[in-house]
Amino acid sequence: MKDKRNELLARQLLEYSVEIQPGEVLYLEIKGRETLELGKHIIRLATEKGATPFWYYNDESLIRQWVGKAGDDQFKKQAELHLELMTRADAYIGLRGSDNPFDLADIDTKQIDKQNTLFYKPVHLEERVKRTRWVVLRYPNNAMAQLAETSQEKFEDFYYEVCCADYAKMSKAQDKLFGLVNATDKVRMVSPGTDLTLSLKDIRVVKCDGKRNIPDGEVYTAPVRDSINGTITYNTPSLYQGTIFNNISFTFESGKIVKATAGDQTEKLNKILDTDGGSRYVGEFAIGVNPFILHPMKDTLFDEKIAGSFHLTPGQCYDEAPNGNDSSIHWDLVLIQRPDYGGGEMWFDDKLVRKDGVFTDDEMEKSFSADNLRGTTE
Repeated sequence: MKDKRNELLARQLLEYSVEIQPGEVLYLEIKGRETLELGKHIIRLATEKGATPFWYYNDESLIRQWVGKAGDDQFKKQAELHLELMTRADAYIGLRGSDNPFDLADIDTKQIDKQNTLFYKPVHLEERVKRTRWVVLRYPNNAMAQLAETSQEKFEDFYYEVCCADYAKMSKAQDKLFGLVNATDKVRMVSPGTDLTLSLKDIRVVKCDGKRNIPDGEVYTAPVRDSINGTITYNTPSLYQGTIFNNISFTFESGKIVKATAGDQTEKLNKILDTDGGSRYVGEFAIGVNPFILHPMKDTLFDEKIAGSFHLTPGQCYDEAPNGNDSSIHWDLVLIQRPDYGGGEMWFDDKLVRKDGVFTDDEMEKSFSADNLRGTTE
């Protein structure tokens, strides 16, 4: 059963997400031993389709041996190697299924910053994100099930339902929300511990419908860089750089985070926000609409798509929705506004567009229902 579901998912990744073509080069990064099974399907199917896959194995237990000791020149040489490969790739698939997501928890944050700045930014943020067709996804191993606080069997059923949703229908469902966001200038979000305003004026809007992430389900843009004012208190935990952060709260003045707290992780939080000149400004604002994802799992690729949520992201903006913010970090932090998470309101140009996670436009809300977007895992 799992083998069949992996083949269906591999086909969706190759045919829908990256649209691989004969003669093209596919760069496949496989993280975690259990992910190898899905990787085998991708390699075989890509080869059958006439593409040439390049693949390599990676995980945090290997990365820690490198990141903890490498110097600036070594990071740069590593980046040069991978950059040459990435520039030759037409498409990239990143499978994430590490056995222990906390393997980097005790690495010096200065070394992590170097990895982000000298390796990840040029190879991934500048080359892969901007110049290839790419998709990134997690894999349902036991470590991921533990973070979601459920059994691996139950988690696998959930995972394949989410990842094999009908993303073509989701794309159509997003059209109306896309138009609404695109026409909006002033946004206000109100929730417990949150009262925040920002502007979206003249910033491009992007639908996320299975072409970049699996699972998917968000419409994103970016705030005008200096337009954010007020306070936001996120109500989902975030696993970032090997540490779980809870109750993150930011206070903004003219777009800049001037105060940041996260309980006993406040010091570590502020070190991350001091990474570079852009890390205290926001590069993305997005609305989550995936009806199959309702609760946080400490996994960004899932949590940022939660139905009834939005995320506001310190760090790098995307070229597709640029607001001029440049950074080596991009940290998606999520606030859920459904009643079971405290409720909340979203206002566009002084009009209430979503209350307690439900769109006030009934047609739009129905288009994002699970019944409308359910795919097949058979």
